[in-house]
Amino acid sequence: MGTIKDLIAYQKAFKVAMEVFHLSKGFPKEETYSLTDQIRRSSRAVNANLAEAYKKRRYPNHFISKLSDADMENSETQTWLDFAKECKYINQETYDNLFSQTEEVAKLLNYMMNNHEKFLIKRNS
Repeated sequence: MGTIKDLIAYQKAFKVAMEVFHLSKGFPKEETYSLTDQIRRSSRAVNANLAEAYKKRRYPNHFISKLSDADMENSETQTWLDFAKECKYINQETYDNLFSQTEEVAKLLNYMMNNHEKFLIKRNS
């Protein structure tokens, strides 16, 4: 297996995080320490947890736990997207696009959790 950057889940989550970063630059200043920081943190944490999971591939329970953390952060990002849309900081089209991307990430993370043996480092017997 290659590097963490070879995983489609990592690539897609990274794309979401970068889109969120660029979009959130346009959020109002009064949101700096709330919505802006929170959505940036949660979107980036998906990749951070994925990277940790990748390093824990020798230990199935740790691997799955970190993937679960990544999934949780992805869900949190979806919630912040809901707020951004309702506050009219992003339009419906942007929301739909990003939400769809986070759904793809969720499906990939769940696939990895449900098929973790395909991603584990095999121990020498």
